[in-house]
Amino acid sequence: MSSWLPWSSSSSPSPLPERTTPQPSPSPEPASSPSPSSVPAPLAFALGALSSTLAALAYARYFRRLPTGEWVTPDVFARRRWIAGVVTSVGDADNFRLYHTPGAGWRWALKFRRVPTASKDLRNQTIHIRMAGIDAPEAAHFGRPAQPYAAEALAWLKAKLEGRRVYCQLVRRDQYGRIVAHVVLPPRLLPLSRARPVQLEMLAAGWVTTYEQAGAEYGHWGLAEFKRVEAEARAARRGIWKTGALAETPAEYKRRYASSPPPPASGGDPERGPRKLGRFKRFWPAVRMGKTGADGGRGAPLRESVKAGSAWRENGVFLGVVRAMRVPGHV
Repeated sequence: MSSWLPWSSSSSPSPLPERTTPQPSPSPEPASSPSPSSVPAPLAFALGALSSTLAALAYARYFRRLPTGEWVTPDVFARRRWIAGVVTSVGDADNFRLYHTPGAGWRWALKFRRVPTASKDLRNQTIHIRMAGIDAPEAAHFGRPAQPYAAEALAWLKAKLEGRRVYCQLVRRDQYGRIVAHVVLPPRLLPLSRARPVQLEMLAAGWVTTYEQAGAEYGHWGLAEFKRVEAEARAARRGIWKTGALAETPAEYKRRYASSPPPPASGGDPERGPRKLGRFKRFWPAVRMGKTGADGGRGAPLRESVKAGSAWRENGVFLGVVRAMRVPGHV
């Protein structure tokens, strides 16, 4: 009876197949990107050096400020570089002081840098510019009288440039350390090289003559253009040509005084007489040594004073000081 029961069967039942979970097939690994450490060291060094060099050149060309003319190097003259700046003062009718304003931040909404206005802040911070190709009437210097129309020419240049932004093409350094340059006002559309320089405008107004001495510079405009503009002003009798001719040109004025004897060594004003010494300097012999011509022929008393001082040092007594203070004519 038990034969019909499934568990009582003598034959063991076949085992059920084992269920297996399907494993995902391995996907191919993506190509790994190169890490920073995989860049060759020589290439990284070369890239860093190149970027540093380009940054230094850009700073020197567009952002480095030139405080004075001593900072202008020969390569700047060789490239005839243009610089921008603000005219802080006009000394004579053919030269002025320029505060260099490179880069951004000097104007408009991005203005975060300013041009000083106080004299103490401008000391050793401006470039002395000599305008190229022109010669203005000489003002009074070192006791020498001023030429006619020197004040009018100076007033014209002050009204034209003082406090304004200008562009200067640096040409060379003259014998006085000034920077000779072509000067133009900011043009609206034309490039700087095509704008008319201030020198030609001043020639057209009749306040200067063409500079024709050694080392004269006229740029791409040329000497012929300078002479043509000067001739037009002379024909129209403008400025210094009001009477039709000059009694003495600025170049002739300089040659005349270059051949004349220099001013007195004392540095005193010819109208006020020799400069007086201080309260203590007149009792000190060494200070007054060698000024025989400037102090009214007191060379002999000065030599006696020095001798008295030497005697005091040798003898160690106070007599030398007394002699130095009581030399005749030195009360």
